[in-house]
Amino acid sequence: MTGTPAKLGTRRSTMATSQSRMVADTITERTGQAIELELITSFGDVTKAHLTQLGGTGVFVNALRDALNEGTIDFAVHSLKDLPTTPAEGLVLAAIPERDDPRDALCARDGLKFADLPSGSKVGTGSPRRVAQLAALRPDLTYVPIRGNAETRLGKVTSGELDAVILAYAGLGRVGRVEDVTDVFDPEQMLPAPGQGALAVECSVERRDGDLAYLASVDHPATRVEVTAERTVLAELEAGCAAPVGAYAQYDADSGRLRLRAAVVATNGSEAVRREHTVELASSEDLDGATALGRDLARRMIDEGADRIVAEAFAERDAL
Repeated sequence: MTGTPAKLGTRRSTMATSQSRMVADTITERTGQAIELELITSFGDVTKAHLTQLGGTGVFVNALRDALNEGTIDFAVHSLKDLPTTPAEGLVLAAIPERDDPRDALCARDGLKFADLPSGSKVGTGSPRRVAQLAALRPDLTYVPIRGNAETRLGKVTSGELDAVILAYAGLGRVGRVEDVTDVFDPEQMLPAPGQGALAVECSVERRDGDLAYLASVDHPATRVEVTAERTVLAELEAGCAAPVGAYAQYDADSGRLRLRAAVVATNGSEAVRREHTVELASSEDLDGATALGRDLARRMIDEGADRIVAEAFAERDAL
């Protein structure tokens, strides 16, 4: 390892530190740069309010961004789905590592699959996107808002408080709890959140091409074009991570084609706007093409009333 250790800012949760350590180890392996973790508490970690009440956007990342701007850390690692789509002034996504499995997973009592949960079963999730899509599939279940880390949520099933919880499969893998998964939702059933399964490495614009140029060693171009398309849908809909919006893009390196699917679903599952489109990109680094795909798909969805569904979901949240 070379030089003074760089300071990587991360939230304090087991999942956040695990995924940050993964990124740090990969950078060190590829470049020799020594890295140490700097643990930071975000507002989202300490508040007891539900994510829907907070609006979601930025509650888990602002403290890390403050530390970047103050220079107390060199770079930060975020869960990409937590990042607002509007860029932060003076900061840049220096790398987006290769994405892990983006699907949602069910962790249920007695090894039950989603289709086998008895009517009236209590299913915990803090995501309006998940509730909306699940309610469309199984309106006979009761969806309960929950907070807390993966261990806390899984404990609610073990204790019998809930019959099941829904979590990101990638996150469960990062904390070593894949054995708790009893079912996995194919994107045809439930589209993941834009950027789900991906991480974001953020630093100051001035340092990206200077002393932090080594961060590019963990960038994965195909993942970047995929999540760019997904997050553009979210931006065009003027939504955030607390909105009932799902989007999933897949880049095929052999054909050079990028497939994007998106859905906006009413929080009770009663109404949905779904769209899909595929384009051929100039290369795996064609971010302009990915952005154009996301923008075009979102605008088509808006023409079908997607923005109204998002607005109604926010109105319901604000009325809580």
